[in-house]
Amino acid sequence: MSTVRIPPVLRENTGGSRSVDVAGSTVAEALDDLFGKHPALRDRVTDEGELSRFINVYVNNRDVRYRDGLDTAIGVDDTIILLPAMAGGSR
Repeated sequence: MSTVRIPPVLRENTGGSRSVDVAGSTVAEALDDLFGKHPALRDRVTDEGELSRFINVYVNNRDVRYRDGLDTAIGVDDTIILLPAMAGGSR
């Protein structure tokens, strides 16, 4: 099984888990499995059925936007990282 690393800001939706083992051969399938295990994450990670523009997804430290997006293939030893975009600061 692949592993999804959960950032601190989303851990309240996974019962505090830092990572979740998921099944699937693509990032999309893995996220579907993740949302099946932790349904509250779906609204935090997706927007109207699409990946939120404020969530970056990496497989083994490589941004899926520069690969095959959610169709990026994954293997049993791969790690998927959900990384919320950071914004803010001062002028």
